[in-house]
Amino acid sequence: MIYPYKNLENFTLPSLLDRSVNMYADKAVLGKAGEEAMSYSEFNEKIQQMITLLTENGISKGDKVVLLSQNMPNWAVAYFAVTYFGGVIVPVLPDFHPSDVHHILRHSEAKAVFVSDRHLSTIEECEESDIKFVIKLDNLELVNELTHQSYISKLTQKISKSSKEISTPNEDDLAALLYTSGTTGHSKGVMLSHKNLVTNAMSAFVQVDIKPDDVFLSILPLAHTLECTVGLIIPILHGSSIYYIDKVPTPSVLLKAFNVVKPTMMASVPLIIEKIYKNKVLPKFIGSFLMRNLYQIPFVRKKLNKIAGKKLIETFGGRLRFFGVGGAGISPFVEKFLIEAEFPFVVGYGLTETAPLLSGSVLGSTIKLKSAGLPMAGVELKIKDADPITNEGEIIAKSPSVMMGYYKNEKQTAEVMEDGWFLTGDLGYIDDDGFLFISGRSKNVIIGSGGENIYPEQIEATINQNEAVLDSLMMMQDNKLIARVHLDYELIDKKFHAEKNPDMQVREDIANFLEEMRQDVNSQISSFSRMVKFVEQIEPFVKTPTKKIKRYLYTE
Repeated sequence: MIYPYKNLENFTLPSLLDRSVNMYADKAVLGKAGEEAMSYSEFNEKIQQMITLLTENGISKGDKVVLLSQNMPNWAVAYFAVTYFGGVIVPVLPDFHPSDVHHILRHSEAKAVFVSDRHLSTIEECEESDIKFVIKLDNLELVNELTHQSYISKLTQKISKSSKEISTPNEDDLAALLYTSGTTGHSKGVMLSHKNLVTNAMSAFVQVDIKPDDVFLSILPLAHTLECTVGLIIPILHGSSIYYIDKVPTPSVLLKAFNVVKPTMMASVPLIIEKIYKNKVLPKFIGSFLMRNLYQIPFVRKKLNKIAGKKLIETFGGRLRFFGVGGAGISPFVEKFLIEAEFPFVVGYGLTETAPLLSGSVLGSTIKLKSAGLPMAGVELKIKDADPITNEGEIIAKSPSVMMGYYKNEKQTAEVMEDGWFLTGDLGYIDDDGFLFISGRSKNVIIGSGGENIYPEQIEATINQNEAVLDSLMMMQDNKLIARVHLDYELIDKKFHAEKNPDMQVREDIANFLEEMRQDVNSQISSFSRMVKFVEQIEPFVKTPTKKIKRYLYTE
């Protein structure tokens, strides 16, 4: 595949960084919302200082360095510093349980750690690891009490660059080791090479035109491959700037950030745009009897959605021209609104194992409802063992971004690789125009009483259309189909006047409401997919960082 970056020496992260620093030296690159951002040249200076600190403390090519932190500009400094001389970065999701972090520290055989002050205690509690020193990410300084004395660098003694030769990585060298937090409960170390990451970042040029004056707002955890590629490597490749928020991205925090940053581009998981639609947009259309009925008329609905789309862009700061949605499937009813609202969204599909992008819709082009778009540049997609009637089968991929394998696990690697093709474990089909459609995970498929394939994700999307539903999970229990439903209790309280009615009455109202909803949903789906019961899920579901429910916790 020929990529339009002729002055890139090779497909490595240092080559990508050097190119951008030379081309965009004085441009802003990384900052916190509301604060001045550092320039590309300042960014590079920090990286070079960190390279000196790491190499003078014994870190060399191939050594693993863990990165545990919430999003901040220095996250990128650590990421590019470690990979610049051939070190291996091990980004860890900040919401991992401490025991998972400790397992990663030991399993990866990491020699050093970058950690933010917020997560320092997790590192302090770890025993029996190979960690020689710890750097606090907030100020990029050594944490002396967590550093082996023989590894403390004399930082006052400036070492000239010529005195120590820095090694350089090759395209096929390991760059990042990512431990997944999947819905199946098994954490695996995914090995991504420089070529995997850089070619994947480059492949986006077909789907969207990114410019040096674009401003990204980064809200997903950088330790997740989606945000790292789309929200960090891609904007740096194109000379764009990136801003972070200090707090959890709640709706109120996001609204402030949108007004301050006025982003032109951002990536998100579906949950965020779905919440905005349910809480901000939909109530205006169904709040009165007249509006509710008008909204049922297709012509009127499209007009109203178009007006709502313009207001939605204003909510995002007024300049938004790209909103990438990935990490999980988007609800069809929300996607339909976004299409009719002419909102500049793009749906992407990929996996950690593919660095991550495999397909995506093209910005400004036709978007097919429920589709995951067209293959990215350099990506081949096929359907393995396709059903002769439905054309559905397992999605398999061949791409320069397919991982090197699972760390220390040749058996699991062999299970997902077949003649150079990566077996995604996702089921779907490709239509006559080349658009990919995803049915669900092969491990999640429920076999109906008549042998039919039931895709729970599709049924859950129908359940989640109800404004009072936050999440749902369909499963087979005692050979019967049921769904656990987590409700929006703030809305439920208003609906059933909880403050006035006794608790027993409210519980009865909720039970009746769930039964009515079950009957309504069953009327919209195939007979073999119909459920016998809706069970109230009082506590929120436990989720992965991309907001997918950890199914194994509820179905075993």
